[in-house]
Amino acid sequence: MTTTTKGPLHQMAATTPTQYLNDSCSVTELAYALERGTVGATSNPVIVGNVLKKEMPLWRGWIARAIQDNPTLSETELGWKVYQELAITAAKLLMPIFEQSGGKQGRLSIQTDPAAFNNAETILTQARQFDALAPNMQIKLPATKAGMSTVETLTYEGISVNVTVSFSVPQVIATAEQVERGLKRRTMEGKVNSTMAPLATMMVGRTDDWLKVVAKKNGLAVNQDHLEWGGVACFKHAYRIFEERGYQTQLLSAAYRNFHHWTEFVGGRVSLTIPHEWQVKFNESSINPVDRMNIPVEANVMDTLRSVPDFDKSFEEHGMKIEEFDSYGPVVRTLRSFIEAWHGFVALIRDIQLPNPD
Repeated sequence: MTTTTKGPLHQMAATTPTQYLNDSCSVTELAYALERGTVGATSNPVIVGNVLKKEMPLWRGWIARAIQDNPTLSETELGWKVYQELAITAAKLLMPIFEQSGGKQGRLSIQTDPAAFNNAETILTQARQFDALAPNMQIKLPATKAGMSTVETLTYEGISVNVTVSFSVPQVIATAEQVERGLKRRTMEGKVNSTMAPLATMMVGRTDDWLKVVAKKNGLAVNQDHLEWGGVACFKHAYRIFEERGYQTQLLSAAYRNFHHWTEFVGGRVSLTIPHEWQVKFNESSINPVDRMNIPVEANVMDTLRSVPDFDKSFEEHGMKIEEFDSYGPVVRTLRSFIEAWHGFVALIRDIQLPNPD
């Protein structure tokens, strides 16, 4: 397949109920994805840092003016201004899709401060602020104890959430249940829910990453290829539960590591948030995207996965309580990486605000 064709992702988007999002708020990367059928985009501290590095020529002038217009702001305050502007710019590109779909698609997911993972009031305040930036904002917040405590309230207020830092069936079910409560309250008061589009993210690649860490720590002699299927198994299991219960929240897969994280989810009424480099790999492949969502993971692979401590925490519906989410390995690892990435993002702003005189 040549790069001049729109590719398998466009085919998937056009012929199946599976939709995909651009895992970036980069202008150039989003343009590529929009030509191939994407219906939204996502951002987080890692993503916006990478975008700013790649597209600094587009943003340096804007940042310099923001510094000049706000001479008393700290580098962190300026960082949040730039972060929001990146999101607003991407949201504008998605607005036609948002309007055509009646609010169900064409949203830009913007993430709350990862360092506030344990502070519900801060999450609520920032979520409301971000929601007001544009009509098509989707608010990303963490599947932590504090984050979960805000989902019902934000949903009740008419804010479409995307609950992230999530790697397990218990986390996405907790999200869906909280959303249902918020939507039910709205319905009882005669409020409209038809324009809302809540998402429950499962970072399937990071689920795999954690299983590999656990297997290595425990000295398990297991088939390493089988560990590439942990996130897939969890996502498929969650999907069956969502379909059976009719949750109004849609599942979203994230954190791509291999082709299974795409091909195994085709055919499901789900969203896939795919990084640009993986979009290119998928589109340049000769794979014909066919329905595999309801095909279970092979029994021998499941046997290997179940031999790894912590797999059942991710796979079983009652594998964890909400109170346990904050201490779960992949949650801790991801929060740490997001917080570190935010500090790196702020450092980019510092280099413009206080250029090195040496």
